[in-house]
Amino acid sequence: MNDDTERRHERPDAATVLASVADVDGWMTHAQGEALFEAARVCPPGGTIVEIGSFRGRSTIVLAAAADPAVRVVAIDPHAGNDRGPEELNGFEAAASDDHELFLANLRRAGVAERVEHLRIFSHDAHTSIDGEIDVLYVDGAHRYHPALDDIRSWGDRVRPGGSMLIHDSFSSIGVTLAILRTLVPGSRFRYVGRRRSLAIYRADLGHEVSERVANAGRQLAQLAWFVKNVALKIVLRVGGGRIWALVGCDEPEWPY
Repeated sequence: MNDDTERRHERPDAATVLASVADVDGWMTHAQGEALFEAARVCPPGGTIVEIGSFRGRSTIVLAAAADPAVRVVAIDPHAGNDRGPEELNGFEAAASDDHELFLANLRRAGVAERVEHLRIFSHDAHTSIDGEIDVLYVDGAHRYHPALDDIRSWGDRVRPGGSMLIHDSFSSIGVTLAILRTLVPGSRFRYVGRRRSLAIYRADLGHEVSERVANAGRQLAQLAWFVKNVALKIVLRVGGGRIWALVGCDEPEWPY
C-alpha cells in the first residue's frame, strides 16, 4: 500500500466527521456539510482550500478533516463581531472574543487545529497571504451585496480551472443572491452544479458554447422561486408571524439557510 492510499484509508468518513460537529454552533445543515466534505475530499495533495467565514469552526472542521493531509486549509475570519449570523450584522463586538476562542477550542477538540491556518483578518486583506490558485473555495462571509460581490469576484478569480466554489446563503440572502445574479448568472467560468438548500455549488469548467452558458444561466434563474419563498418567510418571521405556527401547535420555522 503506497503513502497516498494509506492517507486516504486513515481519513474519517463523512458520517463520522458530521457527527463530530453536531454540537458546534453554526448554520450548516447536514446535507451542506456533506457537500463541503465531498469537495474537500477530492482536493488533490498539494492543493489549497480557502474558507471565507468560519464563525465557530463547524464548516472548518469538516473541510480540514476531509482533506488530504498534504492540502493547505486556510480559514479567513476576522471574528470582529460583524456579519456574525442571521440578523447579526453589527454590534456584536463583545461576542467576538468568545467566537474566536470557541473557534480555536473546537478545532483543537476535533484534532484539526494544526491542519488549519487561521487568518484573523477581513477577506479583502487576505489575498497577499495566500499564493497561487485555489482548488476549493467556500464563501460564507459578509452577506451584504458589495462584500459578497467582492468575495465571489476576487476570490472566485483565483479558483483554478476545474476547481470548486461553494457559496452559502445563495438564493436566501438578498445580498448574496444579487451578487450571484450580477457575476455568476451571466458569467463565463463557473458552471452551476446545484445546491443543498442555500449552499450553491459551482465548478470552474463552464464550456465556451453559447448554448451552455444560456442553459447555465437558466438553471440559476430557476432558483429564484425558492429565493422568493425564503424572503417571504424571513419577512413573516421578522414581524413576529412565526408565533402563528405556535398557536396551531407547530414549531416556528427556522430562519432559512
